[in-house]
Amino acid sequence: MTQQLPVPIMKKAVKGITSIAHPLRLRILEYVDVNGPSSVSAITKAVREEQVIVSQSLRKLRDANLVKTQRRGIFIYYDLQEEYPASIFVCIRKLYGYMTDSFYFLQDGYKAILPADYTKMVANQIKLFANFEKMRILEYLTLNGPCSVSDLVKGIDSVPLKVSQNLKRLRDDGFVTCHRAGRFQIYEITKGVHKTAIECIHKRYDSLKNKNDF
Repeated sequence: MTQQLPVPIMKKAVKGITSIAHPLRLRILEYVDVNGPSSVSAITKAVREEQVIVSQSLRKLRDANLVKTQRRGIFIYYDLQEEYPASIFVCIRKLYGYMTDSFYFLQDGYKAILPADYTKMVANQIKLFANFEKMRILEYLTLNGPCSVSDLVKGIDSVPLKVSQNLKRLRDDGFVTCHRAGRFQIYEITKGVHKTAIECIHKRYDSLKNKNDF
């Protein structure tokens, strides 16, 4: 992970992240990731929500190209569209494992449903940074380490006011920290689902032979 993603790729990544920044949609994706192709009734029972609401969420996920459908007789089954959503869950589970010292969640390939309150927390956190400018800042800090506002302005090709405003929001939400070095304010990304998401997006992009498949 050495270079920033092309702008169109990052915009697509932001769109995907925005689509899962909702507790129910995140739980639906998690269930399908763990259990494989699933019917609406099976998903509804698992997430304990009304079927009409689950169907609406599945339609939004399909519109965002995060799930695909397959007909089996009279039933429609939903599956993850590509590895990208699954890679997010790999990272989220490992983050949960580190936070709780849960050995099983640290193992490669281990899949299990996370506690609902943790999934809700993750979805709400994602919602706070699911924005192109914010994710560009988080990406730059992940790739380059601590830096000043002027470094970020040049690095992400933005304007000082917008960068400063977004840094304040990111700092207020605990996604970055700040300290003074001489006359400069130096910003650094913190650990958490925000950094994990950036790393997963890059991992997915780097793994593709044809980058247009992202």
